[in-house]
Amino acid sequence: MANRVEDRLSQELFEELLQERFVQLSTVDFKTGGPNVSALSWVHAKDEFTILFAVDNRSRIIQNIARQPIVALNIIANETSYSIGGRASVQGEASSLIPINLTIIKLEIEEVRDIMFYGAKIVSEPKFNKTYDEEAAKKLDEQVLTELKKH
Repeated sequence: MANRVEDRLSQELFEELLQERFVQLSTVDFKTGGPNVSALSWVHAKDEFTILFAVDNRSRIIQNIARQPIVALNIIANETSYSIGGRASVQGEASSLIPINLTIIKLEIEEVRDIMFYGAKIVSEPKFNKTYDEEAAKKLDEQVLTELKKH
């Protein structure tokens, strides 16, 4: 049903966010004050009120949330599109065991909105392939997911 609003993740949405997913994060750009949209895949639902994600230490996302912590995360799942809004904060750096420098960010959920327009459903969810070494990608993804689960 379109326009449903909750204050937490539903069980089925929570489960979707326990695996690597294509999501989009909207922040307020620290320089322009305008919108900034980023694609992410390293996301993990800690509980029904919290989502963790990892970004490169050089990501503009870090500066954006330092200045304006209100963000929206968009996910397409369960035949619909959701906007998950709340406040984001830096939780710290990822372990030195991970071969790239990552920052862990926590999103404290304030609202989950079904934003699909009336009378429609998603018939095919976004999929992606890693374009670098498949074994290296799998290993890195496992390391990052393990790191997110620690926070």
